[in-house]
Amino acid sequence: MVVDFRRTRRDHSPLHIDGSTVEIVKSTKFLGVHLAEDLTWSLNTSTITKKAQQRLYFLRRLRKAHLPPPILTTFYRGTIESILSSCITAWFGNCTASDRKSLQRVVRTAEKIIGVSLPTITDIYTTRCIRKTTSIVDDYTHPSHTLFTLLPSGKRYRSIRALTSRLCNSFFPHAIRLLNNQSLV
Repeated sequence: MVVDFRRTRRDHSPLHIDGSTVEIVKSTKFLGVHLAEDLTWSLNTSTITKKAQQRLYFLRRLRKAHLPPPILTTFYRGTIESILSSCITAWFGNCTASDRKSLQRVVRTAEKIIGVSLPTITDIYTTRCIRKTTSIVDDYTHPSHTLFTLLPSGKRYRSIRALTSRLCNSFFPHAIRLLNNQSLV
């Protein structure tokens, strides 16, 4: 897979490793996340949504067996929410509105099946971001720890300058905004 954002498209010369040519593909799956060559997340979210919708069948079956809502919620968290939130801090920030809507549709369907209120996909993303950011800030040996520097006031973190919306919506700038908003509350 070749990621190239130059204005003029060029044909890339083939890459050779140990005498064999490496195939150029449009997308690949790495650690359970589908990466596309244009770095959009539509393929990833459609795959996740499809997998989560398949698991909703089992939730419906458990509901028909008259299981109480706490057990249904535990099943939802273990089987459906875990799929929806897999590597969510890496890809959710740059998802399109339609991708977010399709993910939220799965959560709403689960709410109707269980009959209780569940956290939205955005709430799950925010919680995971804050948790991950806090662990990075607390761990001085983490490679990304230096990205979180306090301003002279000692209350807020220095923002990362982002010229593109892709970078602005990525994990680190968004995590710093979340930390700064959390410290204001």
